[in-house]
Amino acid sequence: MSRIGKMPVDIPQGVEVTVEGNQITVKGPKGSLSRKFHKDMIVKAENSKVIVERPSEEKHHKALHGLTRALINNMVVGVVGGFEKRLVLEGVGYRAAKQGNKLVLTVGYSHPVEFNPPKDIEFEVPAPNRIIVKGIDKDLVGQIAANIRAVREPEPYKGKGIRYENEIVRRKEGKTGAK
Repeated sequence: MSRIGKMPVDIPQGVEVTVEGNQITVKGPKGSLSRKFHKDMIVKAENSKVIVERPSEEKHHKALHGLTRALINNMVVGVVGGFEKRLVLEGVGYRAAKQGNKLVLTVGYSHPVEFNPPKDIEFEVPAPNRIIVKGIDKDLVGQIAANIRAVREPEPYKGKGIRYENEIVRRKEGKTGAK
């Protein structure tokens, strides 16, 4: 049995989970998320818990068992507390600013790079070299943060670029002078 898959997902107070076939909808104080899961997985919502079961012991079903449970748990956590990713801009003249809902990055290109947030995603810029991406969908928050980081990934010689807050960039030694 999958260690993750066999654990029930607790439904906190104020959260409503609806199961219709393989479509699951979770509504909470921060919003609503809906997702389709694999048709073989058996999902039951009862007694303020969501239980995921698998039809057989096949390797494919074992993999889907833990995945399905983890995704449902992320949906429940997202509508209650939300998720956030923090990014740091490292480099002289690198800065971020917010114009309305848009995020504008100045990271060494001849033009500023703009990001329009998708639905349910917010950008915060507490300092010119810090960005916080917030939302209720963990997948989407991570993807948007990865897209922002991809604009100027940290380079290994000086460490300039956009990185996650706790990311460690392995540094390389530069060239040595000829003797």
